Amino acid sequence: MKKRMATSSLVISSLVFFLSSSFVLVMGQKTSVSVNVGVILDDLESVSSKVRLSCIEMAISDFYSSRGNNTRTRLVLSIRDSRAHVVEAAAAAVDLIKNVQVQAILGPKSSMQTNFVIVLGEKARVPIISFSATSPSLTSFPSTYFYRAAQTDSSQVKAVAAIIKAFGWREAVTIYIDNEYGNGVLPYLIDALQTVQARVPYRSSIPTSATDDQIEKELYKLMTMQTRVFIVHMPGPLGSRLFAKAQKLGMMNEGYVWIMTDGLSNLLSSTNASVISSMQGALGVRTYVPKTKELITFRDQWKKQFHQQNPNIIEVELDVVALWAYDAAYALAMAVEELGTASFVYQTTISSTTSSADLETLGVSQNGYQLSRSLAKTKFTGLAGNFSFDNGQLQSSVFEILNVNGAGARPIGFWTPENGLVRNLIINSTDTSVPNLGLVMWPGEHVSIPKGWEIPTNGKILKVGVPVKNGFTEFVKVVHDNGTNTTTDVITGFCIDVFNAVMEGLPYAVPYEFIPFAYSNGSSAGTYDDLVYHVFLGEFDALAADSTIRANRSLYVDFTMPYTESGVVMVVPMKDKNRIENAWIFLKPLTWDLWLASFCSFVFVGFVVWLLEHRVNEDFRGPRTHQVGTGLWFSFSTMVFAQRERVVSNLAS
Repeated sequence: MKKRMATSSLVISSLVFFLSSSFVLVMGQKTSVSVNVGVILDDLESVSSKVRLSCIEMAISDFYSSRGNNTRTRLVLSIRDSRAHVVEAAAAAVDLIKNVQVQAILGPKSSMQTNFVIVLGEKARVPIISFSATSPSLTSFPSTYFYRAAQTDSSQVKAVAAIIKAFGWREAVTIYIDNEYGNGVLPYLIDALQTVQARVPYRSSIPTSATDDQIEKELYKLMTMQTRVFIVHMPGPLGSRLFAKAQKLGMMNEGYVWIMTDGLSNLLSSTNASVISSMQGALGVRTYVPKTKELITFRDQWKKQFHQQNPNIIEVELDVVALWAYDAAYALAMAVEELGTASFVYQTTISSTTSSADLETLGVSQNGYQLSRSLAKTKFTGLAGNFSFDNGQLQSSVFEILNVNGAGARPIGFWTPENGLVRNLIINSTDTSVPNLGLVMWPGEHVSIPKGWEIPTNGKILKVGVPVKNGFTEFVKVVHDNGTNTTTDVITGFCIDVFNAVMEGLPYAVPYEFIPFAYSNGSSAGTYDDLVYHVFLGEFDALAADSTIRANRSLYVDFTMPYTESGVVMVVPMKDKNRIENAWIFLKPLTWDLWLASFCSFVFVGFVVWLLEHRVNEDFRGPRTHQVGTGLWFSFSTMVFAQRERVVSNLAS
C-alpha cells in the first residue's frame, strides 16, 4: 500500500513538473508576425526561374536561421508566374496587392514589366524590389517605392567606352534589342563613347520577336559597312541566336571585334557549350563578384539543395542575377524585422463609381512608407558584394573584363570608377592603355589588335577636286595624257602630298580619288571660285588645292586651318639709333673686295690718262710725285665732280 502511494506521488510530481516545464517553454517562445511578400517570375518551370526562386527561399531561411528565435517577423512568400508578358505581370501584381495584401513584391524580371508594376506599387504604397530589371529608363520618374537590387545598365557604359579608347578604335556599331531594355541604355552609351572621341555611325535594332532570317539580313547589312567594332546589348536568348548567325556568316573571323554588355556576360557561367563556341574571341563586361568564403560555402549548399529539389536538372550554375535575388530577399527580411511587430494591414479603398475594375478597389498598405524607409537604410555585405541603396539604386561596383576563349570566359582585367581599366584590383593605376589588360585572343584566334575597320566592297569613294593651272605647279600639278585622255597617277604637288598624309593618318579607311577640274581636252574648267562652288553643288566632296581663304568662298564651303605661309609681307622704315652717331655708316654696304677693286680701277685709269697726256699736256708734267698724284686725283675726281685738269688727247677723253 505504501509502495503504491509512493508510485502515485512520483507520477503526480512528474506530471506537475512536465506541465510547469511546458508552460515555461510556451511562455518563453515569441510569437512571430507573418508578413506576406509577393514574388513575380517569368515561366516558373524554366531553369532560370527555379534558380532564382531557390536563392530567394534560401535567403529567407538563412536570415531566420542566423537570428534563432529572436525574430519578431517572418516572411511568407506568394509566388506568381508572369508568363514573360507585361500584362500578366501587371495582373499578378494586382492580385498580390488586392487579394493577398502583400507588403512588398520581389520582381518582376524584365524592365518593361517592372515599369507597369512600379505604378501599382506607388498607388498601393507597396515597395517593388527588382533584382533583374536594369534599364536606366525606370528611374526617369522617381518613385518612393521602387528599389533596384541590381546594377543599372548605365553604370557599365564607361567601362565599354574605356575598352574602345584603350584599343584606339574611333567607331563602333551598337546592336541592341528593340525594347525598353535596349533603348534605355542607348543615350548613356553614346554619350560615353563621345567622351573618348568615338562615334556611332549606325544603330542596329533587333526586334524582340525577330526571326533567324531577320537577324541574318541585319548582319549582312553590317558586313557591307566599314566599321568592324560591334557592341551587343541584349538578353541571353536573343544574343545567343545573334552570335550563332554571326559565326555562320563569317563575322567571328579575323578583323571583327565584339563587345558584350552584362546582359550577356553575366550569363556566361550558365551558358551551354554550343553558344560559347560561337562567341570565341568576344570581349565582355560583367559585374565583378568577389569569391569570398561565404559565397563558396553558399554555392556548395545551394547546389546540394537545388539538386535534391530538381534531380532532373544536372548542369546548372549560379549567375550574378541569382545572387542579387538572394541579397534582395535578405535585405527585405532585414527591413521587415527592423519594423518589428507593426500592424501589416491595408486600408481598404471604397470606389465611388460602379466600375468593377480591380484598380479602383486597390487598398493602401499602412506601413508601406515605413518599410520603404527601412529598405533605404539597409546595409550589409551580401553574396554579390556590398549591398546598399542610393536613391533606390544599388551602388555601382567594379566590372570585370572578360575574353571568351575555349570552353568559357577568362578575366583579362577590371574597370573601377576610380582607376578605370586595370590589370589587377590591387594596382592603383589611372593609365587606360592596352598593357593594363591581359592577352586577348581575338576572333579568328589572333592576338594582334584588330584595326576596327575594313574597306567595304560597296563603299562610297570620296571625290576630291584638283585645280588645273599653268603657274605654281609646285603646289598642284596635273599632267594630261592626250593619247588616252586620262589623268591617272599624274597628279602631284605639295597640296596633294599634304592631303595624302592626312588621309593616311586617319584611324579608319576612306577611299578617295583625285578628279581634275578640267574639260575633256585637259584645259581648266574655270577659276578657283568656280572650283569651290562645285563643292557646294555636290560635284566634289573636298578639294586638294592651294585655294586662298576668302569671305565669298566661305559662304559655300568650310576651309581647313592654313598649312602653308601665304607669302604676303609688309615693308616698313627702320629706325637705327646708331646711324646718327656713327659717321662711317656708309662703309657698311661695301666689302673689302669691292674696296680693293675700286682702288685698282683708280690706279689703272690714272695710269692710262697719264700715259696719254703727259707728252702733250703740261698739267701732267713735272716731278714724278706730282705726275702720280695728278693721275690718281684725276681718276678719283671723275666720280664726284668735273676735274680742273684739261684733257688734250682725244684718246684720254
